[in-house]
Amino acid sequence: MSLRFVAVAAIVLSSTVLAGPSPAPAPAQDQDQKLDAAIESVVPKVIEWRHDIHEHPELGNREFRTAAKVAEHLRALGFDEVQTGVAHTGVVGILRGGRPGPIVALRADMDALPVAEQTGVPFASQAIGEYNGQEVPVMHACGHDAHVAILMGAAEVLANMREQIPGTIKFVFQPAEEGPPGDEEGGAALMIKEGVLQNPVPEAIFGLHVFPGPPGVIGYRPEGALAAADELIITVKGSQTHGSMPWLGVDPIIVSAQVMTAIQMIPSRQLDVTRAPAVISIGSIHGGLRGNIIPDTVEMTGTIRTFDPNMREEILERIRNTATQIAEAGGATADVRFRPYAPVTYNDPDLTARMVPTLEWAAGPGMAGLMPRVMGAEDFAHYQQQIPGLYVSLGVSKANAGPEDMAPNHSPFFFVNDDAMVAGVRTMVGLPLSYLGALSH
Repeated sequence: MSLRFVAVAAIVLSSTVLAGPSPAPAPAQDQDQKLDAAIESVVPKVIEWRHDIHEHPELGNREFRTAAKVAEHLRALGFDEVQTGVAHTGVVGILRGGRPGPIVALRADMDALPVAEQTGVPFASQAIGEYNGQEVPVMHACGHDAHVAILMGAAEVLANMREQIPGTIKFVFQPAEEGPPGDEEGGAALMIKEGVLQNPVPEAIFGLHVFPGPPGVIGYRPEGALAAADELIITVKGSQTHGSMPWLGVDPIIVSAQVMTAIQMIPSRQLDVTRAPAVISIGSIHGGLRGNIIPDTVEMTGTIRTFDPNMREEILERIRNTATQIAEAGGATADVRFRPYAPVTYNDPDLTARMVPTLEWAAGPGMAGLMPRVMGAEDFAHYQQQIPGLYVSLGVSKANAGPEDMAPNHSPFFFVNDDAMVAGVRTMVGLPLSYLGALSH
């Protein structure tokens, strides 16, 4: 998922110094202090785990080492159940509290991207993998290493206090959030298909994603927070000929260029963007082998991002009509296909409002607030179509970094500040405890 996090403005709160001796902590205060200490003590492990996972990234549906590390950790914590091999390499852990109560789920994604790392950190990835038949560099350029490490840390904190938990927590470590390779199934959709939301059935699910932004700042947004995404594949077929005699053939490269230009007019000139934003981007184009040969085929792939379901249907139809008619006018043909990735990441409004105090507790005074709507997409949205869910953002840039120093997700320079890990663990510990009624704040 590639998007730039827009930082929530910090609210400066004045502190008050009370004279005289401090009163003895109340039971709730004592419990909070113990929880704070437990979180602080696990953070060094979280950082160590993240560095290790970052140095050994794995592509979607191939997260064998990462999954084994997670499963071993959950078993060592004495989880009631640890399932492996879910949706290829997914891991699901069940932690039953000491008292009866509701069931809630937490999710972290595990996969990396075919990106050559250029961060220069000591634990930078040198890994090589295979993606759709090609040998590629591999990097955690979207921060999923942080997600896994944070949820592992939350698992340790919560396992050590299970007797005080009134309910059950399901930990979901998911493969292939970035999409499975080739024609494989994968990601959240396959996790759901294989029963991750059954036996037991959670009432709600929570997730977190790291983004460029001030370290430790948590963003949330009720209703539509991240866009729906569809993959776009356009294959233009012409007729091959010599580059010196283009009139003897049909040039699919020229036709493709016209198609690419024309479809940009759809969101900019043909849609009422006051209703909702929309983006169409072409990310790859392939055709031809030599400069003096006009090929017979060009393939373009891209992404479509929308927030309004009706607008989405209109965009798909307009793309299909535009591409086929331009190709026909040039003597070529265009085959247009769409591959849905995820619906809108929709945060349940009631659940979001209920959890805002917990997010403020997790981040600290003035460090949690409303985030803007963004065009990135997340397959966490599939879970939210089944049960209420809340997906929040965590800023992980260097302290005092300006916008020019905040490389976006999917960049070879994407950076995660270890100082933000404590807010991440507090979030993934606080949300289930608050939902289950075991957190005072």
